[in-house]
Amino acid sequence: MRLLIKEVIHMPIAAAFMVPHPPMIVPEVGHGREKQIEKTIRAYEMVADEIASLKPQTIVISSPHSVMYSDYFHISPGIGASGSFADFGAPQVGFDIRYDEELASLLAAKADASGFPAGTSGERKRDLDHGVMVPLWFILRKYKDFKLVRIGLSGRDLLKHYELGMMIRDAVEELDRNVVYVASGDLSHKLQDYGPYGFAKEGPDYDKRIADICSEASFGELFDFDESFLEKAAECGHRSFVMMAGALDGKAVEANWLSHEDVTGVGYGICSFVPKGDDESRRFLEARLKGVREKIERKRLESDAYVRLARESAEHFVRSGKVMPLPDWVPDELLSRKAGAFVSIHEFGALRGCIGTISSVRENIAMEIIHNAVSAVSSDPRFEPVREEELDYLDISVDVLGAPEKVGSEAELDVKKYGVIVQSGRKRGLLLPDLDGVDTVRQQIEIAKRKGGIAPDDKADLFRFEVVRHH
Repeated sequence: MRLLIKEVIHMPIAAAFMVPHPPMIVPEVGHGREKQIEKTIRAYEMVADEIASLKPQTIVISSPHSVMYSDYFHISPGIGASGSFADFGAPQVGFDIRYDEELASLLAAKADASGFPAGTSGERKRDLDHGVMVPLWFILRKYKDFKLVRIGLSGRDLLKHYELGMMIRDAVEELDRNVVYVASGDLSHKLQDYGPYGFAKEGPDYDKRIADICSEASFGELFDFDESFLEKAAECGHRSFVMMAGALDGKAVEANWLSHEDVTGVGYGICSFVPKGDDESRRFLEARLKGVREKIERKRLESDAYVRLARESAEHFVRSGKVMPLPDWVPDELLSRKAGAFVSIHEFGALRGCIGTISSVRENIAMEIIHNAVSAVSSDPRFEPVREEELDYLDISVDVLGAPEKVGSEAELDVKKYGVIVQSGRKRGLLLPDLDGVDTVRQQIEIAKRKGGIAPDDKADLFRFEVVRHH
């Protein structure tokens, strides 16, 4: 390993670092166990030395263990916060950090002005989390003259995380701050059988891909991880890394992969990134959005009548606030039959809305699709209503349901072929077949129970149904 920073070129973000946050790395917590990860410790000390040499006014840390919401990014408010490793048996190791209120407020104002889901509202716990404290433990031993901006992650898609990183960069530029970005996050938690979460083949795959991507600063490839893969790999910091990449959008970057260890069954990776000037070819969000628009337009042209109808209905309602009348082009196939139908909407690979009917409630499938498309973009309680500027990026599919059939046991189910309905008294939950991340019948039933508000141990009747999926 070598020190990366040879010369300092003035940039809004002077440097960025990808670091892990195992509490055991702190000697008062590890009680000797930290010696298992000596390579990580040495690399962390190099990061702290580099930060000290840059003398940043502010350090921005994004942490998976800060306040997190499914649809909102939390920026920690106030003049500062404190914390300790008391939850890890070391209350004597504590921190008292001042926040950069001006930068945090400007970032929140920029988000509000653009309708972006980020701000300082909703703080549930003021104390510093270990995703912030572990990096601080190393940094403060080398350098203390800085303020902190602490940002949580969100359940929103990867592109939203990148976009927030770009907003951070813009706010830093506006205030002309000398800022260092620290992306806190472990890699996969499923690297070894003896690890705390066991082994999954996606674990080593994830760590290798991240090492390759970060070594070359190929940040556009961070978008290529689908949610199902990330969940199976049990990664911790991917969204943090994506946000960091956004803060370096449009910059040439020199990367230095400093270390990787997995001796505990959890991946710890450390990498340094130093901007070296502008590079218009590295506008990764812009390039990705263009590619998505082109893909959606191709699908629009190739869609069958079911998907075309759902898209027209969704777009008409988002733009006008009204349910569109039945178009005159709809074929008899959709007018002469009745059936339940689900309209599913994805944006950048993440679910954006899904509403449907188990059995028909309208006069035909066409009207079923029209109304369920409206509900999917406006009434799914898990999401905010779809906005007009999102329409070019929506991937829409329609599932037409066959008649439900009661089954006597789980053995008669097939997670790829059949959807499942779980019914207990008046409570009923449904899950469609062949969904990403749902690999077993047991998972399918558990999710369907949760959706129906049915307790895991409650007895329930099982029904299966087939679907015809239109993409």
